[in-house]
Formats: sequence, structure tokens, C-alpha cells
Amino acid sequence: MHRKPVLAGVSIAAAAFFAPQFAAAQTAAAPEVSPLTANVTLTSLYKYRGQDQDILKDGGSNFKTSAFKPAIQGGFDYAHESGFYFGNWNSSVNWLDGNSIESDLYGGYKFKAGVLDFDVGVLGYLYAGNTAGNTVELYGAMGYTSEAVGTFTFKYSHTVSDDYFNYAGNSGGSGLKGTNTGYFNLAYTKEIVPKLTLKVAGGYTHMSSDIRSLGYKSYWDYSVGASYDFGAGLSLAGMVQGATEGSSYEVTGDNGETLNPNKARFVVALTKTF
Repeated sequence: MHRKPVLAGVSIAAAAFFAPQFAAAQTAAAPEVSPLTANVTLTSLYKYRGQDQDILKDGGSNFKTSAFKPAIQGGFDYAHESGFYFGNWNSSVNWLDGNSIESDLYGGYKFKAGVLDFDVGVLGYLYAGNTAGNTVELYGAMGYTSEAVGTFTFKYSHTVSDDYFNYAGNSGGSGLKGTNTGYFNLAYTKEIVPKLTLKVAGGYTHMSSDIRSLGYKSYWDYSVGASYDFGAGLSLAGMVQGATEGSSYEVTGDNGETLNPNKARFVVALTKTF
């Protein structure tokens, strides 16, 4: 089960792309902006597409659920003036036996067409300690920003790897695939008062036919909250995140405990960008 950043949030590269561009005044040189940025986050719980990313107890097959399982996250982004970008993002996780870190590698191209902003690229999720979870997606996003209304972004991600976060059990010889699993996401952000930004998002995971044949159902996820900008690259976000709690996602460990990783949680995250 996977289970981003989603506070998957907007990447630093994306923020740089959507920021207004102003011509330098003839009497003064425009300040130089570095194409390379970095970020680090401490979050009370890592949820991705509505699902908990920390469910294993003592690194084994026993499961334990909690609203407070801190994770450390961080990465970097390089955004070229041409629109091309690449980056890396990492997080501590605990949902695959023998693995404790997720490392994401991505790259793409951003461009503007009229009043719309577009973003296309590829993203790979890597789990060094247990490669069964490795997943690769292609994605495309379209955004619209209005100072009065806010920013709307629609994104679609399509799985091209043999499995989708090990749901199909492909690496274990199941003969099934997670290829063609799709994820739709619609996000909205708006600064409601100075430095305080409302953030709302909803998503839908459409599992591949092979994964659905195992009894897993496609599901909806949601995130509602806000973030406060303290300045100097420091921000604090708080939001409720979860997903539809279909019984197909319940897991029972050797200890007899049954839990659902889609359960709604209140998540707090402190982020510093450089």
C-alpha cells in the first residue's frame, strides 16, 4: 500500500513557475534568483493519496495505527529558465518489510498557454530496502490562477511500471500488473488573509483491472486545511487528510490488529525552504 506528498503540496519548482515575472527596471538590476532550491519538512504523519505510510510495528508483519507517527522529509528542485526541471524528494516510511525510506526522482517541463499553466513529466518512487514497492508514473497538470479567485490545478498521473506500490504483487510472481492505474487530482489554493493560505484537494485512484480482481476497490481521497507563511522560507500547515474507508483496504497483522490506512487524520507539518 502506498500510500506524496501528498502534504503532497506544490513543489518548490512549481511555486517558482507559477510566480509572476516582472521586467527589471532600467535604473536597477533585478535580483538574481537561484534555479536550485531545497526543502525540509517535519510532519506528524505521512499520508499519501489519503493513505497512512507508516503501519508496520517493529518493522515486521504486525500492524499498528496512530494519528501521530512523525516523519522527516526533504529534497531539492532545479528549475531552468527554459521550463525544464528535475528534482528529488525523500521521506521516512514504514509500510514495506525491510524498508525505511522513500526516494522520489522526477523531471518534466512547464509552459504557459494563454491564461493556463501546464506541467508534464515523469516520477519514480523508489524503495531501496524493498524494491517491490517501486512505481513509475507519467503525469500532466493544468493550472489557472486569478488574484481574485485563487489557483485551481488539475493533475492526472498514469502508472507505466509493472506494479502500483506492490498492490498487484507482481514482483512476488503473482502474474498480475498494476500498470494503467490512474490518479486524478483537483486542488485549490487561495490566500484568505495575508500569509494564511487555504488549501483544498480531492483525488480519485482508479486501480488497474488486475488489482481490482484481488478485491481492492478504486477510492476517493481528500485534504482540507491551511498553511501560514512565517517568512524566511518557514511555513506551518495543518489539514485533515483521509480517503473513503472501503473494507478492501483493511489489513490484519500477526498480532490480530485490524486497521484501515484510509482513516481520516489531522496532520501538522513544519517546512523550511532554502
